Amino acid sequence: MRYMLLIANHEDDAKKLGPLDQADVFKEYRAFTESVRASGHMTGGDPLQPSATATTVRVSNGKTLTTDGPFAETKEQLVGYYLVEAKDIDEAIGIAARIPGARWGSVEVRPIMPMGG
Repeated sequence: MRYMLLIANHEDDAKKLGPLDQADVFKEYRAFTESVRASGHMTGGDPLQPSATATTVRVSNGKTLTTDGPFAETKEQLVGYYLVEAKDIDEAIGIAARIPGARWGSVEVRPIMPMGG
């Protein structure tokens, strides 16, 4: 089964890190990504640009409306994701727990709904 691992952190916290700390975090993410890819679990994933670059789209009465920024004001922002293949929710949670950002933010594990076709 496929799972989306949604990584949420406080964007401002990243700005507080010095260059060496940022390099350490990127190194941890590279190592995690390589290990998940090597194990055959990873099917996709990317970091996201800051939430200030988001555009929210709504359609009302057939008219497309856009708003700069994310859908909702939150304490943590969506900063990236991994799409993984896991045998069950427990295995997906185990993978999510290894994501470096889980130590200072959160990782939501959500099953992908299979679509016919």
